[in-house]
Amino acid sequence: MKKYIIKRTLQSFVTICLVIFVVFMMLRMMPTSGYFTRDDYLNMTESMRMVYLKNLGVLDPPLVQFKNFVMKLLQGDLGRSITVYPKLEITTILKEKIGFSAAFGLASMIISMTVGMSMGVLMARYKDRLIDNIGTGYAVLVRSIPSLIYLFLFQVWVSKIFGLPMLFYKNRSESWILPAISLSLSSIAWYAIWLRRFMVDEENKEYIKFAKVKGFSQKYIMKNHVLRNAILPIAIGIPSDFLLIISGSLLIENLYSIPGMGGLLISAIKQMDNNLVQILVLIYSSLSVIGVFLGDLLVVFVDPRIRLSESEE
Repeated sequence: MKKYIIKRTLQSFVTICLVIFVVFMMLRMMPTSGYFTRDDYLNMTESMRMVYLKNLGVLDPPLVQFKNFVMKLLQGDLGRSITVYPKLEITTILKEKIGFSAAFGLASMIISMTVGMSMGVLMARYKDRLIDNIGTGYAVLVRSIPSLIYLFLFQVWVSKIFGLPMLFYKNRSESWILPAISLSLSSIAWYAIWLRRFMVDEENKEYIKFAKVKGFSQKYIMKNHVLRNAILPIAIGIPSDFLLIISGSLLIENLYSIPGMGGLLISAIKQMDNNLVQILVLIYSSLSVIGVFLGDLLVVFVDPRIRLSESEE
């Protein structure tokens, strides 16, 4: 176990370093105009621009630039935004936005896992009956209808029926309800339909039939065998989902006017804000790699029969 953790930790670290190195070098191939705001670029002469770029260190050899970037990173200096939020420290930007995205992401994850998994268990337990048909119909609708359409209809109808605000207001707690539920609608369908499928697959296996012949109750079999084995494929992705909640949702945050992380990377890429892009890529790649690593460990805790390495007994 310890050897596996050390090995995977090193692999994860190397992967993160490679990703940020490749992205950093690719960004250095972009036009240098991305290091200026529009007004600054227009008001500067060519010689002034070159002096400005030299002071930024952009004219240094790429490897020297990367070394300087890593040294600043280790000191906690993430740099400043160039074009998206001119001259504003990236640390300040992240502090303002991550909180909103993380709060809504965590709430939606709790809702989707609780409702989705409960629905999946009931659908498998009462296969081909009313509750299974309702759950399947819900999953089909969510997956077949464009998300913008059903999210907009949900926003309008539910806000009218229950008198909830259609937009998010930081100082109104009731305005948090619709965005959190909207963010979980797709995930509820995902958890429900996949858990149902895995449970039905498990129920058709020989060891389950043998357990029934031995006289074990249906409740005992479902809880200790079917559900326990069916949840393994889902458990692998839970840590990644949990860590990536800070990335926010572009659609939901725009729909409800939430000042979160959703769309920040897209805006940074469109406006060629290299400093902001490289920090966001570093954050997202790190969270993705760590999430995969934690997913492997979580599976072992869910089912101790799984070994992490061939050398383990």
